[in-house]
Amino acid sequence: MSLENETRAKRFFEEVWNQRRGETIEELIDPEAECLPPVGTAMRGANAFRERVHGPWLSAFPDIRLTVEGTVAEGDQVAVRWTMTGTHTGEGLGLPPSGRAVHLRGMTWIRYENGKMREGWDCFDLTGLMQSLQVQ
Repeated sequence: MSLENETRAKRFFEEVWNQRRGETIEELIDPEAECLPPVGTAMRGANAFRERVHGPWLSAFPDIRLTVEGTVAEGDQVAVRWTMTGTHTGEGLGLPPSGRAVHLRGMTWIRYENGKMREGWDCFDLTGLMQSLQVQ
């Protein structure tokens, strides 16, 4: 089970973020999944992920690229260490475009159930990122 979930996690990052395949969101996220962002309230299901995370980030960083740097899998859980690069040319995060290139490191901890993401916890410095994007 660990290897299959690890493969699913890598596929999610590659297809959802790098290939912009929205249908993969529906395929890999359980309708009742709970996602806990680093700041703000939890969200439930694929639609909430699409509206509160995927859409805004793609809008803010149209050239976004996430690279999986490492994974650790055990049973129904996978930890993913990743980097994100992109250029802030859109308003998707509520800030005017700064034109700044960003490099962000983070981790995502995923629990799978019946082959789909059931819980996910993201950890990265969102506050620092937002501060770096504000026009000075």
